[in-house]
Amino acid sequence: MFSDNKKPRPMNEFGGQPNRIEKNTKIKGDITSEADFRIDGKLEGNVTTSGKVVIGKDGYINGKVECVNADIEGRFNGELMVKDLLSLKSSATIEGTVSVAKLAVEPGATFNAACTMGKGAASTTKMQSTKKDEPAKAS
Repeated sequence: MFSDNKKPRPMNEFGGQPNRIEKNTKIKGDITSEADFRIDGKLEGNVTTSGKVVIGKDGYINGKVECVNADIEGRFNGELMVKDLLSLKSSATIEGTVSVAKLAVEPGATFNAACTMGKGAASTTKMQSTKKDEPAKAS
């Protein structure tokens, strides 16, 4: 039973049940959600969520993803914008462009992407070099 201060939230509210695209499922199109999203199948299109995106070991996304956090075990090709933490597991393959605040990469992951990193990276931070042969600095 629920006490008065712990009533169940409707599933469509933020933090509700995660959405899933199961293995052997292929979808073409754009997805918008406020809850977490797990992809174990294939998606050709864009994902926008105020939650977390998980790409399972057999999952694949070709498109643009905007989310707060992401865990990737499968493959991604396109534009990835993560407001907080992007975690790449050893089986992950990333190609395209990535904008992220924090990045965690396990040994074995393939990361072939142009990456912008740091606070606010998902919006405006750009890398620039001030002198020849000097490392790039965040502006």
